[in-house]
Amino acid sequence: MCGIAGFIDEECSRDNAEQLIDSMCRVIRHRGPDDQGTWVGDGAAIGMRRLSIIDLAGGHQPIFNEDSSVLVVLNGEIYNYRELRQELQERGHHFTTNSDTETIVHAYEEYGDDCVKHLRGMFTLALWDRKRRRLLAARDRFGKKPLNYYWDGQRLIFGSEIKSILQANIPREVNPIALDEYLAYRWVPTPNTLFKNVWKLPAAHILIYEDGQIRTERYWELPFTPTCQDDEATAIERVRELLKDAVQVRLMSEVPLGAFLSGGVDSSIVVGLMSQMMSQPVKTFSIGFEEDDYSELPYARQVAKHFGTDHH
Repeated sequence: MCGIAGFIDEECSRDNAEQLIDSMCRVIRHRGPDDQGTWVGDGAAIGMRRLSIIDLAGGHQPIFNEDSSVLVVLNGEIYNYRELRQELQERGHHFTTNSDTETIVHAYEEYGDDCVKHLRGMFTLALWDRKRRRLLAARDRFGKKPLNYYWDGQRLIFGSEIKSILQANIPREVNPIALDEYLAYRWVPTPNTLFKNVWKLPAAHILIYEDGQIRTERYWELPFTPTCQDDEATAIERVRELLKDAVQVRLMSEVPLGAFLSGGVDSSIVVGLMSQMMSQPVKTFSIGFEEDDYSELPYARQVAKHFGTDHH
């Protein structure tokens, strides 16, 4: 799962900054039990907790560019990192790890803020440009990975979970608008959170800190204009190929893979495609309840049996 955290505070001493970023990371240890990495300097601090998936030995974060002027932490996976890596190497960039995270710093050197448009994956990232004293944070196109931030006009504090931000002793005030939304909808829509001055970065957005100010920008929008006039049979085959491709890129891992299986349409399709692509039976996991109206276990067992999975 992984998790990131960090802050920009010109008034914070180095010793205090090191202690704070350490506590911000430790409080989200459950997101990444394998490793912790932090960096402090230039009035900024960045850290992350890692659940190791790719480049187990060399993927320690933060990861730097060639001259250590740019560093990045990543929560998530960049599915097209191999293609992006080759493209960047052809443009003269030098890599020191096999991690998907390293492609981000070199993509930033090459494309600037547009680097996020070149990333295919699920991610939140925080990139610090030391020469420009500038932070670029970003969230993936559909918001699979969370990023929350606090801004009081002087301090910027961010993290995958609000509990990291609370380590900085921010005022714990209720956001009454978010409370009203929660009571009405049973959840809090973006960008609000239940804490005053703590916000969710929306999906497909970047957050930039520069010259003592922050701003957010949308970098992608789902198009709703038809782009082809395929007949039904062609459209069905196109959807099938897209689903296969989507599953295939997510099988990239150096650790065992599994799937949550509810027995519904979407999880059953994913498990079915995984069973075609993997040499070993897919490990599937389901959760059931004693109430018959809510338990999907019988459907999950049917799908598991059909595809011969190692079911739990």
